[in-house]
Amino acid sequence: MLNGISITPPMSPARAREIAASLDLRALPADFYTNPYPVYAQLRQAEPVRQMPDGSYFLTRYADLVAVYRDAQTFSSDKKVEFAPKYGGSPLFEHHTTSLVFNDPPLHTRVRKLIMGALTRRAIADMEPGLVTLVDSLLDTIEAKGGGDLIEDFASAIPVEIIGNLLGVPHADRGPLRGWSLAILGALEPRLTPQQEAAGNQSVTEMLAYLRELVRERRARPGDPEHDVLTRLIQGEGSDRLSEVELLQNCIFILNAGHETTTNLIGNALVCLQEWPAEKADLLSKMERLSEDPRGLEAVLNPAVDEFLRFESSNQLGNRRATRACEVGGVPLESGALVTLGIGAANRDPAQFANPDVLDLSRPDCRHLAFGFGIHQCAGLSLARLEGRIAIGRFLARFPQYRLSESPVRGGRARFRGFLRAPFGVA
Repeated sequence: MLNGISITPPMSPARAREIAASLDLRALPADFYTNPYPVYAQLRQAEPVRQMPDGSYFLTRYADLVAVYRDAQTFSSDKKVEFAPKYGGSPLFEHHTTSLVFNDPPLHTRVRKLIMGALTRRAIADMEPGLVTLVDSLLDTIEAKGGGDLIEDFASAIPVEIIGNLLGVPHADRGPLRGWSLAILGALEPRLTPQQEAAGNQSVTEMLAYLRELVRERRARPGDPEHDVLTRLIQGEGSDRLSEVELLQNCIFILNAGHETTTNLIGNALVCLQEWPAEKADLLSKMERLSEDPRGLEAVLNPAVDEFLRFESSNQLGNRRATRACEVGGVPLESGALVTLGIGAANRDPAQFANPDVLDLSRPDCRHLAFGFGIHQCAGLSLARLEGRIAIGRFLARFPQYRLSESPVRGGRARFRGFLRAPFGVA
């Protein structure tokens, strides 16, 4: 409780042991969604490579996750085998088995190369002035109202605009993007309800219909391939072009991946600072001292963004499939074994991070796994860091005394950790 507002209730060791002893990602209790970290700690200590009721394996140690990330040949990201029984021959199956993140080379290599060509250091630097203007306009609106919602009025509005700009989505068409994203990514939860499945399939279908028309228009009037990701994907490089299905599905992926995780980064950070007032005060002090020194300010905010990503990882879970019999953390795995990577757990591993359950915005060398690692490390990580730095920094500079006015509402998902609502007022 913070001033009568509930944010992250503690979990007793006995309760954490109880949940850990019977953990099933398809049947998680409500208090796990609220605060999974004590359960992760129990698993790291007692059974860091845990076989789950469905026969898959759940990893919670940092070193084990890095080992899996490093060996992309043994641990495949291709989801056709895993997702076939979950989705059947549905729009969700076609989307999630064609997108960049759930594929191995050569498709992964082709798509990633095209995306990275539009996310160069120079291209991202060129986005900063527009991002500052966007953030300031959102803050102006919040100030005029005397408050708002950290998610709806701020955190979620930023990546929708940035990714919309990258793909050249007209502003008038951006309204449905957040709802589509939430539905499609919500269908990735370990336990899929009929409602989630229906909403996910409908959203894929609607996004495809919209994107077909957008692609048709862009073919007729190409944008600048140095800045327009959609034009780059359409044109390809030389004879290496994506099929129509690959093109459309990876446009959906870009819109979704760039939206949900960055929304969670910004929202989680601003809520975290309410729970850690000393860290907030220290950060504000440094920002005030460096307000006329852009490089110094950036040097303070960059590690803070990485610590927020470590402490409350936007993406908590990843998945791989063993292509051969192997071993992880001393535990033998059979060929075909499904592996769940506990990203949120690894980012709280005391073997890697001192005092991992403490938010330390000056933490040195914060090599978290929130962006993954290896060949599947997030292609947009530099853009996400820029969005986080500008959004969090300018929000705090404008509203240093902001306060939550109601208990924030979590998203209720195991894979993507964030909030749906977080009402606040400004002093």
